[in-house]
Amino acid sequence: MSVALRRLAVLALSLSLPLAPASGLLARQLADLDPHKGVARAHRMPVQGIDVSNWQGDVDWESVRAAGTQFAFIKATEGGDYLDPKFRENWYGAKRAGIPRGAYHMLYWCRSAREQALWFVRNVPQDADALPPVLDLEWNHHSKSCPQDTPPEVALKKVKIILEVMETYTGKRPIIYTDVAFHRDVLEGELGGYNFWLRSVAAEPHEIFRDRPWLFWQFTTTGRVPGIRVPVDRNVFNGSAAEWLQMLPVSPRRSVQGSN
Repeated sequence: MSVALRRLAVLALSLSLPLAPASGLLARQLADLDPHKGVARAHRMPVQGIDVSNWQGDVDWESVRAAGTQFAFIKATEGGDYLDPKFRENWYGAKRAGIPRGAYHMLYWCRSAREQALWFVRNVPQDADALPPVLDLEWNHHSKSCPQDTPPEVALKKVKIILEVMETYTGKRPIIYTDVAFHRDVLEGELGGYNFWLRSVAAEPHEIFRDRPWLFWQFTTTGRVPGIRVPVDRNVFNGSAAEWLQMLPVSPRRSVQGSN
């Protein structure tokens, strides 16, 4: 182990944070059931993470952390009346394991923006050590209850309302998650003051998102991570291990109140 890596290891351990799975056993533990050559670079990036919802079932967060996972985004709410059944279990489980985590809300286009923002506020704890909240922006075309298109100007207005409430509530600038279709239809050239988390499972983000810097990249939906029995979305942070440590609010490994 080099002197620089040894120093980073000591710093990470002092913060109770997992090291990047750059090589060795950890790299072999994080896998992909259906890897695409277009996203091969993501597997080699130093800061690896996941996003989860109730579809992942029971998660063994200690095993997830031991495998080299360094962050998690956890589904909290959708629309104005849906709370993910596993949200609180995942929220506090990741915290106990020392995995930095953030909550995300999936926007539902047939409900008012203020109702949805207040639903997020009602259900997501104000944890100082949490990552910034995420607003998940995709079309609901496959929804049986809300299949119609929303005009881009109406969609953008809703987005801005929810982002503002999220930031006021958490004190942190939200992150925007989106796919190429919604970005093309609504977000291209908009909301430059926000960090973006981009979905791109067959190519690197710069190849399909025009002029859009990114902070996180969802590169596969078929990830395999110890501690999770089913496929899981895998993500990477766009930066070095040192940059990742610098952006974290505080160490999440501490006693958890009200987690039972």
